[in-house]
Amino acid sequence: MTERGETGSGAGQTAQAIRMVGSMRDFTRAAWDSLVGTSRAGLGSAYNPFLSYDFLLSIEESGCATARTGWRGTHLRLEDGDGNLLGAIPCYLKSHSQGEYVFDHGWADAFERVGGDYYPKLQVSVPFTPVTGPRLLVRRDLGDDAAVRGTLAAGLRAVTERMNVSSAHVTFVGDDDLHALAQAGYLHRTDQQFHFFNEGYGSYDDFLATLASRKRKALKKERKEALAAGITIDWLTGSDITESAWDDFFAFYMDTGGRKWGRPYLNRKFFSLIGERMASDILLVMAKRNGRYIAGAINFIGSDRLYGRNWGCIEDHPFLHFEVCYHQAIDFTIARGLQVVEAGAQGEHKLARGYRPVTTHSAHYIAHAGLRRAVDDYLRRERFEVGRISDYFEEHTPFRKDMPDHDPS
Repeated sequence: MTERGETGSGAGQTAQAIRMVGSMRDFTRAAWDSLVGTSRAGLGSAYNPFLSYDFLLSIEESGCATARTGWRGTHLRLEDGDGNLLGAIPCYLKSHSQGEYVFDHGWADAFERVGGDYYPKLQVSVPFTPVTGPRLLVRRDLGDDAAVRGTLAAGLRAVTERMNVSSAHVTFVGDDDLHALAQAGYLHRTDQQFHFFNEGYGSYDDFLATLASRKRKALKKERKEALAAGITIDWLTGSDITESAWDDFFAFYMDTGGRKWGRPYLNRKFFSLIGERMASDILLVMAKRNGRYIAGAINFIGSDRLYGRNWGCIEDHPFLHFEVCYHQAIDFTIARGLQVVEAGAQGEHKLARGYRPVTTHSAHYIAHAGLRRAVDDYLRRERFEVGRISDYFEEHTPFRKDMPDHDPS
């Protein structure tokens, strides 16, 4: 499918087309890199490993995000009249709402109760990854990228209508994309995450010094008890991440995922692929006892932040989850001079461990006018409630009251 149109004005008017493709293989690596960059070093804007060619290709080629699993690649290419790539949207045709972390099951139920077909729908996201980042991808050497974003937002809406699907959902978007999508008539939704902000700390103790005394003592005790059974922690990255380490981590992941979700989203092949293609962007925090690994967490390293993703264990120890997932992430971020830890979706327990509330955003185009009105009304009320809860959490952070306010925006 190709959507054609024109942008610009007068003599500068140029023909452009939105073309739908089924795989990351329909982009060359060089063309994709022109949209998102190639490494953490030397970029004018932040490098997000989840938007890298290697990550998105691996999640397809491993079989995790395919038509069989309900994630049919439906990526959009914005091309000029000569077929040159100007922009793109990582997009999937979904037959369910699993693995998205922005929940619309209620919308689907309501629409289907009155005879509508909510599925399939279009989902613009990184599969199984609740991490904010660009979604309307623009070639970095273009001057007026706001215009290209607007064309992409309008093109996605046109594709939604041409395919006769119920909706298009653009989740975990940044401010620039959100503005373009709002201008194109998408509905705005908010949610809550918790992030750690490195305020120039030289050590974990420097961070602890910013907490109220009672909170500081509680975290020191928690970290001590987490390692009380003779547990040690290893940081594995780059060539240190062997297939044996992946075997151990996958066992942890499957144990936790099987109990929490029923069927984990990621398979063993996926971890081998990312280990082969992007090991320098990965940190495994592995807990060892009696000479073997018993727990671990996978993190991804961006240009200025650490992204905590999945965790698992084969032995239960008090506070070990908090140590491996949250405290060690803070230690690594301070040691590497990173600015932020994004510790995944939800989790109010992160607040007591120095993570602050942050509002996340998504945008939704609902094709059916009646459903769109109902969802719009719901989202107005939901945004108010998310804002109220965010204010409450900010008032109850563990930081000393004499510390300067932090603006996570």
